Amino acid sequence: MYKLVAIGGILRGREYPLSEGDNHLGRDEANNIIVQLDGISKNHCKITVHGNVAYLEDLGSSNGTFVNGKIIKKVSIKDKDRIAVPNSIFQLVYVTEKKIIIKKKIQKQNNEQEEGDNEVEETPPMPASPIGKITHLFQYKIMPFLYVFNKEYEWKWMLAAFLFLFIVVTIFLTIVPVLSDSKTILMSEIRARGFHYADQIVRLNAVHLSRKNLDSIDTKFLESEPGVESYELFDNDGRIVRPLGKLNEYITDAFSIEAKEKAAADHDRYGKFIGDGRIGISKPIKAYNVKSGQEELVGVIAIKFAPTSLLMEAANNSKAYMESFTTSALVAIVFFAFVYFLTIKHFDDLRFQIDQVIRGRQKEITPKYLLSEIKPLVSIINTVLLKYLDMQNTGTSSDNEIEEDGKYVTILREFMLGANGPAIVLNSEKMIQFINPTAEDLTGIRESAAAGMGLIDMARDQGFAATVIDLCDQSANNGGVSQKGSYELSGVPYSLYITSLIGKDNFAKAFYISFVKE
Repeated sequence: MYKLVAIGGILRGREYPLSEGDNHLGRDEANNIIVQLDGISKNHCKITVHGNVAYLEDLGSSNGTFVNGKIIKKVSIKDKDRIAVPNSIFQLVYVTEKKIIIKKKIQKQNNEQEEGDNEVEETPPMPASPIGKITHLFQYKIMPFLYVFNKEYEWKWMLAAFLFLFIVVTIFLTIVPVLSDSKTILMSEIRARGFHYADQIVRLNAVHLSRKNLDSIDTKFLESEPGVESYELFDNDGRIVRPLGKLNEYITDAFSIEAKEKAAADHDRYGKFIGDGRIGISKPIKAYNVKSGQEELVGVIAIKFAPTSLLMEAANNSKAYMESFTTSALVAIVFFAFVYFLTIKHFDDLRFQIDQVIRGRQKEITPKYLLSEIKPLVSIINTVLLKYLDMQNTGTSSDNEIEEDGKYVTILREFMLGANGPAIVLNSEKMIQFINPTAEDLTGIRESAAAGMGLIDMARDQGFAATVIDLCDQSANNGGVSQKGSYELSGVPYSLYITSLIGKDNFAKAFYISFVKE
């Protein structure tokens, strides 16, 4: 359906629904749309509506009917077209009918209803699909714990914290196992090396071992082997026989004591990481007993390794950790910037478009960037803005008082005194207030006779008056921004510049019209 909305003149803010078929406009009481204004004929014009198509026909009015600044006899009109008649401008608006279904849930007890009112959000039922169930559990069972933190901490800091946790977990799950395997392999090689030294002692001293002569065992080669920090060769009683510097002393080293216990428990080989990059290796030394025909324990060799390869491995691991953490942190900072600015861009665009709607520069919010999750919010904001603008246009807000326009007209008059060309000042009702002599000669309107009168009533050229009023409305609807138009006066083309002053009640209070010869 269509409706006429008065956007300029005394009737500004009024709406007239158009029914299917003919809709007559004029001063006569028999018309569908009755407009009791000066300059309006009894039967001024007729709007015919057939579904989505509308036609406008002038019924021989004395002052004519204008569509978008052009005088017409009969023409088809469409949504947003502006229809100018004396002392008023209408806009044709196509209205789409919407059916709103409101579902109400009736609760049995008042107490339950009060408790339900305190709930901000109800948990929807569990979906049937497996993926839907996982999403439902994640959103309504896990995420509420994070929502609590979000009440205390900014979203951007939570995002940074999650990225940091992501870096730590990624390094732990990917790099740590690799470095750990590398370290395990290195440890195995060093242990094998230590066991080889122990076996070599047995081979080199087989004769002495067969005689159980531990004091004659040669272990000098261990002192020159790289990585060997210390060693102790001792008998079953713990008496040290090698190195010579500890001869006949008893073992006091913790690892040597542990090696003696392992040998007594018939452990063939024993290795252990003893900290600070050192490894302990022990092996029982056995000799063949001719009487029993079996090998028996005669001593234990305990070797401590401090290989440079372990220190290098630890340094390389630390370096790898730092490189991984630094690289991941740099990537995370870039990723954080992408996510952060990509997210807030939607809200910046939303804020800008809300401001544009309030200023009258666009009808509704239409997000430029894709984010389906924000669509419900945009819909609610559009509804609120529509109600807000309707209250402004119809003047139904009881909190706002209409401000007088006198002081604004006086301000523009002071500007006009120094004007270098034709200028006219109109008040909020677009009544002529002041005209300088140059403008009087150009338009043929005398200030002495036209002060306080409507521009359409006093202008000899109705097209000029309709153009000026249309530009005045555009300036008023755009927060006072200057509007430019063109019109030919006395055969000479002029550019019209119209600026409005907006009052505290957000309505235009005065209009300044200047003429520049093209």
